[in-house]
Amino acid sequence: MTQIGDMAPDFTLPRDGGDSVTLSALRPAKVVLYFYPKDDTSGCTKQAIGFTEHLQAFKEAGCEIVGISKDSVAKHDKFREKHALGIILASDAENDVCEQYGVWKEKSMYGKIYMGIERSTFLIGSDGKILQEWRKVRVPGHVEAVLEAARSV
Repeated sequence: MTQIGDMAPDFTLPRDGGDSVTLSALRPAKVVLYFYPKDDTSGCTKQAIGFTEHLQAFKEAGCEIVGISKDSVAKHDKFREKHALGIILASDAENDVCEQYGVWKEKSMYGKIYMGIERSTFLIGSDGKILQEWRKVRVPGHVEAVLEAARSV
């Protein structure tokens, strides 16, 4: 599990559009790396739209935004097109990156226990170190809180 001050684990993952994204290749930009459970569910859609709506402000703060879930690239493409998303969506189908960041967790819904992605966001500095993290994210107000943090570093 990562902590503030750690070097963010590097990765290369397939992304929407059929290309790939490598975390370290985004430097010297800061990166907002967020993990979300599933494309096209209500909370995940609101979060992705929120990041897209604030994309210009994040760019002005020197940030790239990368969302990661276990969904396939094909699902990411449909999700991106349906909601006119402007952010990078990467597929961690093998769950390796989720494990490295400590976001693959035991969850429960309606009394049923299962494993899934805990909605989490990491602000990564231009040097590749984790500057801030948000775990067990609640969507309302989250994008604005991340933007405020990105502007302050």
